[in-house]
Amino acid sequence: MAPLKVDLLPALSDNYIYLLHEADSGVTAVVDPAEPAPVISALEQRGLTLDLILNTHHHMDHIGGNAALVARYGAKIVGPRAEMSRIANMDRTVGEGDEVAVGGEIARVFETPGHTSGHIAYWFETSKALFCGDTLFALGCGRLFEGTPAEMWNSLAKLRALPDDTQVYCGHEYTAGNAKFALTIEPDNQELAARADGIAATRARGEPTIPSLLGEEKRTNPFLRADLPELQAAIGMPNSSTVTAFAEVRGRKDRF
Repeated sequence: MAPLKVDLLPALSDNYIYLLHEADSGVTAVVDPAEPAPVISALEQRGLTLDLILNTHHHMDHIGGNAALVARYGAKIVGPRAEMSRIANMDRTVGEGDEVAVGGEIARVFETPGHTSGHIAYWFETSKALFCGDTLFALGCGRLFEGTPAEMWNSLAKLRALPDDTQVYCGHEYTAGNAKFALTIEPDNQELAARADGIAATRARGEPTIPSLLGEEKRTNPFLRADLPELQAAIGMPNSSTVTAFAEVRGRKDRF
C-alpha cells in the first residue's frame, strides 16, 4: 500500500491546510480547513471529491471551511470529543487511543490539551505523518490559551515519543520566527544554528518549512527539550523541574 499523498495548501496569512489522498481506496480527507477556497481549488485540479474533514481543535482558523465543504461535498467531520460543543455538526468525535481511517491508512488519535482544552493530534504510523494542529510547531509550540504548562508539556512529551522519522505537519508557517527565538534559548546548539540558516534560505525562496522531521525537533526545538540538563543550564535554571523549565521557556516566547 502506498503512503498517503499529502498536499500543503496555504491559507489565510500563515495557515496550512493538509489535503490527504489514499490512492488505493480513492478516499480524500482534509485536515483543519481554515477556509474553503484553497481546498475546493485543489480538489478540482486533481479531479477529487472530499470524504472526510479532520479537525484538531475549535479555533476558527482551523474549522472555518467546514460548513462550506460539507455543503459542497457531503464530507463527514471528525474532531475532538472534548470540543463537541465548540465544533458544529461533527459526525464522529474521537479521543485518546481512537483510530481514524482514511481509506486503508489508519491514524491514532492523541489528546494534546494545552493550546485548547480539547486539542487532538492524528498520527498515521504507516505514512509516518503527524498532524498536530497548534500543539507542536517546527521549532515551537502553541500558546497556552486554555491549558497549563504541565498539560502542554505532557502533550508534547506524547508526541516526542513518536519515531524520529515522523513528518510533522503543523498548523502554521511560524518557523522563521521560532528559529530566532530558539537561538536565544540555546545559542550554542550548533545543529539549531545550522537549521536556522537553512530555514532562512528556504523562506527567502518562498518555500514552506513544513513538514519537519520529529528527530530534528527533538534535537533543536527548545519546547521539546525542557527536561534536558543542557537546556535547563542554558536558561539559568539547572536542576529545575521539567514543568518549571518549560513554563519559563514558554513565558519567554510569549514576551519575545
